[in-house]
Amino acid sequence: MARGNSKLIAVGGGEMGTATEILDQLTRFMKGKSNPRVTVMTVATSDPEGAASKYNSLFRSLGIKHVDVVDVSQREDAFAQASLKKIDSADAIFFTGGDQLNITSLMGGTPLHNRIDERLKEGVLIIGTSAGAAMMSSSMIVSGKSDAPPAVGGVEIAPGMDMIPDTIIDSHFSQRGRHGRLLTAIAHYPQVLGIGIDEKTAIMTQNGKFTVIGEGTVTVMDGSHMRHTDLPYRKDDEALGMFGVQVHVLPSGYMFDVKARTPIAPELKKLAGVEDEV
Repeated sequence: MARGNSKLIAVGGGEMGTATEILDQLTRFMKGKSNPRVTVMTVATSDPEGAASKYNSLFRSLGIKHVDVVDVSQREDAFAQASLKKIDSADAIFFTGGDQLNITSLMGGTPLHNRIDERLKEGVLIIGTSAGAAMMSSSMIVSGKSDAPPAVGGVEIAPGMDMIPDTIIDSHFSQRGRHGRLLTAIAHYPQVLGIGIDEKTAIMTQNGKFTVIGEGTVTVMDGSHMRHTDLPYRKDDEALGMFGVQVHVLPSGYMFDVKARTPIAPELKKLAGVEDEV
């Protein structure tokens, strides 16, 4: 899980402007800062100007007056001193949606990547939605079939930015029927934890645990207990057989201990708004 003081919010996509619970967490974090500043990373999107305008308006509507933008359209941009300075002054760094492979291929190993990693360890808040969430994992789904059963060739996987170690994160999870492709990913990498995040839903990670916030659910798939898989014996496009994969479905308020691989439920009476009688 995120190391030390690291704070990350991985959002499963959807319209951020109406993701009230997630935005409330950002506002709460920023309240402790004098002249809070957000740096928007548009590296994933094919429309950096449109994304910059959209999120500039959104963050300013939350009372955040200082919004910087860093675009990386070619790898050379990740060496720019002006961009490094924007990262240095940020209280929060926000990665837009788009194509997660843009993030890893254009930024991986560059001064910009290294500086963001340093700031993460210092406690800066990093938020990513959709592609910006998927890139946080150690093994990253690049592409895959939605609304399909687990099958050989059902996903393409590449190294992620490893902000949340030992995980594979998938976004738009329930809305696009991505259970099969995350199971396929787990068949390939049973040692890592599969995390499927619904739209307008997020995980907040710190100190080896994450908390679920938002409107939908987070589906956790743990292949470490898997006692059978026929992946090595199947051909392309053939369906997979898997025994013993643990699946946990976590709505808002639930937590998960990543190191212990254990879900943590809230007090159910409080969840239901029921008070004990005196």
